[in-house]
Amino acid sequence: VLGGGKHAGMRAPDIQEFLVIPVGAKNIVEAVFTNSQVHKRVRKMLEKLDPTFTGGKGDEGAWAPNLNSQKALETVAKACEEVSAETGVKVRPALDVAASSLYDVEKDVYNYKREGKIRDPGEHLDFIVDLVKTYQLAYVEDPIQEEDYKGFAEITAKVGNQCLICGDDIFVTNVERIERGLKMKAANSVLIKPNQIGTLTDTFRAITSTKNHNCIPVVSHRSGETPDETIAHLAVAWECPLLKTGVVGGERIAKLNE
Repeated sequence: VLGGGKHAGMRAPDIQEFLVIPVGAKNIVEAVFTNSQVHKRVRKMLEKLDPTFTGGKGDEGAWAPNLNSQKALETVAKACEEVSAETGVKVRPALDVAASSLYDVEKDVYNYKREGKIRDPGEHLDFIVDLVKTYQLAYVEDPIQEEDYKGFAEITAKVGNQCLICGDDIFVTNVERIERGLKMKAANSVLIKPNQIGTLTDTFRAITSTKNHNCIPVVSHRSGETPDETIAHLAVAWECPLLKTGVVGGERIAKLNE
């Protein structure tokens, strides 16, 4: 519902995606409409926070405001609270940190440019753990840079019973990387992108591997989507509890309608 990082430009938050998950929804219709209400509520809140905000969006339909990550998360969390109270459907905030895009390999630090903050790996991990606990996050994708399996395992051990720690860049829908990571308990959830691995057979293997480790597969869209709705079919057919599609935009709604 709110975007930053590579999806939204220089003035937006450092963290790439501020997501919402309607954990209390009884069915897909209730889930879709609850998410859309949060999306609308976030815009109203952004207009009050920044009178210059004119409704700009990133490449996946999320609002792209001139805010730092902390303020952006506060806004989304508040919108979740308000919509939950009004609808009776519990909806919780979530994040895709896209930590690899923040990570400086040479200096071994995470560079939050918008925030003007440099964090070493330990400080960065503590920062994300604090966000999970403070805002009751339901899901955090790519909280640690993509080659740090030990860092993933550490954050999963610390907060994995409170929220889903999902690997995307670390696993890239590749069974060998998924097996390596999940044997180390580096995550309790895996992002599944069919066109990332290239075949339906390999996609199915990735989902099977994830389930064999008692972890949650999350079927996902990509940037630059088309209105093709195949991933909706795959999520249902392979019994994946979560489908990441985006809330608005024709190519995003196509999956939700399907």
